[in-house]
Amino acid sequence: MRPTVKDVAKLAGVSPKTVSNVINGVVFVRPETRARVESALAELDYVPNMSARGLRNGRSGMIALALPDLLRPYSAEIVHLVVELAHERGWGVQIEQTAAEPKREFELLSKARAYLVDGLILNPVNLDDSAVMTAGPLPPLVLIGDVDQDVVSQVAIDNVAAARDLTKHLLAQGCRRIAAVGTPEVPRGSSGAGVLGGSAESPGTAASRLRTAGYRQALEEAGVPIDSSLEISLDRWRPEGAATVVGKYLAEHELPDAFFCFTDTLASGALSALWSAGVDVPKQTLVAGFDNILDSQFMIPPLTTIAFDRREFVAAALDLLAERMADKDAPPRRVMIPHRVVVRASTTR
Repeated sequence: MRPTVKDVAKLAGVSPKTVSNVINGVVFVRPETRARVESALAELDYVPNMSARGLRNGRSGMIALALPDLLRPYSAEIVHLVVELAHERGWGVQIEQTAAEPKREFELLSKARAYLVDGLILNPVNLDDSAVMTAGPLPPLVLIGDVDQDVVSQVAIDNVAAARDLTKHLLAQGCRRIAAVGTPEVPRGSSGAGVLGGSAESPGTAASRLRTAGYRQALEEAGVPIDSSLEISLDRWRPEGAATVVGKYLAEHELPDAFFCFTDTLASGALSALWSAGVDVPKQTLVAGFDNILDSQFMIPPLTTIAFDRREFVAAALDLLAERMADKDAPPRRVMIPHRVVVRASTTR
């Protein structure tokens, strides 16, 4: 006969409700109690009846994670942690790629409202055209990343402060002409300086706007004039795009003292372009990135970057999602994860 929740509860010495809490992963259960229940589940080879459970409590046991671009190493690290930490809560994870398209975001929100998934973690690149702001009543939803909003719960880092700290590090190395790779696009004929978010610049992504703001703040605080010719934009944050724009920049401009790339993947493309042009890093120019992806320490030279605790970041997102799943009317919360500058050889003279 198929074992029941009551059988598991009897073996673990807990109530059936506690067993359900462990299986559902929504309510906190003390680690020692969870361990006893999980041991009993394994010993009895208990398999939850997902269909029956969904009928009883309106939950599927599945959440969805939607990221803009699954090709990026940063996305792979986030997916890995979400799957692992969600598994500890007894949740399955459906992975989606939005490609920054509001239509895909809307489809995911519709799935959540139809109870095909219990909740959604979404990483919109720009809130202005995100379905989050136009889709009507929202299901259990948590945002991760850089958009600035107070509609739903969110986990983020302080992008402005992080970019300011990284730029200050480059200034401390004696750099004054610091190129920023990943800034919002500036239309021809516009100086662009000092008008972040204004009509002279394209909206760009939330990350590009915030990191440009921090970069400029550090320059202003150091008394270094903002030079729009040092702000290098590109439409897609991929290494091949960075290699192309940096290569073109090197052919048309004097070599800057440093390149601050707004992601580590952009930095890898910049390093490739510099190597192709015969430029020695860090002897002739410095290079820094942002995100501290696993590969950054193995680049040549090892990359200085902004780091934050990715596991803490994902765990906070899952905690916030559990709150929303348990109480859809709970007020939204924002959790900020600390950052730090990791100094490696790419910015060491």
